[in-house]
Amino acid sequence: MIIAPMNQTLFSQFWPIFSEIIQAEETYAFDPNLNESQAFELWCTLPIETYALVEDSVVLGSYYIKANASGPGAHVCNCGYMVASAARGKGVAKALCQHSKQRALALNFKAMQFNAVVSSNTVAVALWQKLGFEVVGRVPKAYRHKQLGFVDTLVMYQWLEV
Repeated sequence: MIIAPMNQTLFSQFWPIFSEIIQAEETYAFDPNLNESQAFELWCTLPIETYALVEDSVVLGSYYIKANASGPGAHVCNCGYMVASAARGKGVAKALCQHSKQRALALNFKAMQFNAVVSSNTVAVALWQKLGFEVVGRVPKAYRHKQLGFVDTLVMYQWLEV
């Protein structure tokens, strides 16, 4: 597995993964009708950095990193991760998260916060906890899950400096 900076070519390979995830309306609060160029802007242009995990010339997942806030809150970053359905359970999200923590420190962030982890995404919640994140807040019925209706979102946080 190689984790490389995302570019337009890699994003075009990633686009079907992105599209499938947002159209499922189970984990991301992105408009399910985004087109590829809008998605590229959101995932690759607005963040500070975006990476793709590639294995055998196939994009299996991606993450972005950006500041969670500005000014006195600019030391906390935020990341988003997406993994191809066929690659789930194979360590892709773990590898992306570990890489994002390294990049966060290199970019002088002191902490990482996930603002809205959908509580029904139990696999992700368990992985983030295993990787050292704590649930520091719960927002009741903040996500309209396509299958489950209104579900809570979790705020998860980890201080990165030792």
